[in-house]
Amino acid sequence: MNILSIFDTEDFIFDLLIRAEELKKGRVCRDLSKKTLGLVFEKASTRTRASFEVAMTQLGGHSLYLNPRDTQIGRGESIKDTALTLSRYLDGVAIRAISHKTIAEFAGHATIPVINALTDLEHPCQALADLLTIKEKKGGFNVKLAYVGDGNNVCNSLIGGAALAGMEIAVATPPGYEPNREILNKAKDISSSTVTVTNDPYEAVASAEVVYTDVWVSMGQEKSEAQRIKDFKDYQINSGLLDMTSNALVMHCLPAKRGMEITDEVLDGPNSIVFDQAENRLHLQKALIEKVFR
Repeated sequence: MNILSIFDTEDFIFDLLIRAEELKKGRVCRDLSKKTLGLVFEKASTRTRASFEVAMTQLGGHSLYLNPRDTQIGRGESIKDTALTLSRYLDGVAIRAISHKTIAEFAGHATIPVINALTDLEHPCQALADLLTIKEKKGGFNVKLAYVGDGNNVCNSLIGGAALAGMEIAVATPPGYEPNREILNKAKDISSSTVTVTNDPYEAVASAEVVYTDVWVSMGQEKSEAQRIKDFKDYQINSGLLDMTSNALVMHCLPAKRGMEITDEVLDGPNSIVFDQAENRLHLQKALIEKVFR
């Protein structure tokens, strides 16, 4: 079983969230001793790498971190050959890739489960942990989630996750930074939940019970930083924007660029659930690993 997209969890997403809640409460884990999860990361990581490594340890297994710069794939070995070889050693692999095409090609040749640990198109592990957090804090998904910022990989997976959960989501981005159109259409096709995309952050957060943001400049976009800061200047999560809500909870997938997409006052404020959200990466990852290591 591969989890390359949030939509790959459609048939079991609620079971997965329930299992993550059980694991968080200390329920007995599956024994994955003698199982090894490879971590092939083309990009830097804090929460994703740490949560996967700790998850495997708590499940009784082992993780193996593989930086492409230190392996033959960094010297030009084909993705196909790497996938076929690692499939002989590992029981599964989580890949953080620059391009979604890379993980799709790897999965096409691998004979072991492949988990998307972030690509330029999606970040399903993050969105699943976000859904777990919302369920935990709000008791379910009869809420409105507002996402303000870049229509990036996190936003794409949140849209898909909201559709699968039947949750309303409103996305506000500057013109030209809207989320992936194909993902938007797929989300609208599979759910009766409302998916709204606007260029007005105040419209998006109106009546929202949860407000979410992400960095304006993601890894690999540093050359366009000056332009992005200019384009996103009116999309900051601050007390003025939150005044449009009725005591909305605040989420951020981290790392945060404090003072840019979110203020210290909000990130450290009483409505911030950002670090509960970060913790839930571990519990969701354990449930996901149990699922794919059938």
